[in-house]
Amino acid sequence: MNARSEQLKAVERLLNIMDELREKCPWDKKQTMQTLRHLTIEETYELGDAILDNDLDEVKKELGDLLLHIVFYAKIGSETQDFDIADVANGICEKLINRHPHIYGDVKVQDENEVKQNWENIKLKEGKKSVLEGVPNSLPSLVKANRIQEKVAGVGFDWEHPEQVFEKLKEELGELQVEVESNNADKIESEFGDVLFSMVNYARFLNVNPENALERTNKKFIKRFQYLEGKAKESGKTLKEMTLAEMDIFWEEAKKLPSA
Repeated sequence: MNARSEQLKAVERLLNIMDELREKCPWDKKQTMQTLRHLTIEETYELGDAILDNDLDEVKKELGDLLLHIVFYAKIGSETQDFDIADVANGICEKLINRHPHIYGDVKVQDENEVKQNWENIKLKEGKKSVLEGVPNSLPSLVKANRIQEKVAGVGFDWEHPEQVFEKLKEELGELQVEVESNNADKIESEFGDVLFSMVNYARFLNVNPENALERTNKKFIKRFQYLEGKAKESGKTLKEMTLAEMDIFWEEAKKLPSA
């Protein structure tokens, strides 16, 4: 049996198991799209963690959890006769074909940027009133800022050179400093937001994913701080009992640790 047959067989097995669970398991029978929603979000974050850790075995497991959720939603949709897994799969197939005219049509593209621009223009032709309609309201702000900027860039609303973005960032930092000196809390928050938005934009021009970059720093800080806590405990002190100079010695040691 070839690989594709094995793959189809595995998906069919999952669909059959889902049918059985929905019929026989008290917990699975009670679930609705609303009760599954927060679990799906949690699973998505767990997948994100596994990807950042480059733990491919864990990535495989988390993908399985997400696939289960997709099948679960489709099963619920079939029970209300609104849609089933075939509708889900065919829907995304049609979308991919329609939005890749350079593959399935006669459109020519030079690079990935033209692909992105075509993608956004096609979405507008499909009835979208704004290129920003596809940005979920519930996205974390950092991720949302990045998606907003990617989408408007897709229709040509963008800077031409990274140097321009960096100059804008410096301008926003200057405006923030003015408000800090005036001690206006509301304006400080507003200008701080502008600085973060500009930072996200600059990251895009540097081909850096800001969410990944910040989470990488979060993990690095946690590892170093936990090293510091461990060393403090070994010395018989609490962190509150240590001076900043003492803590800095262990912090510098932590910076020399692998992946720290």
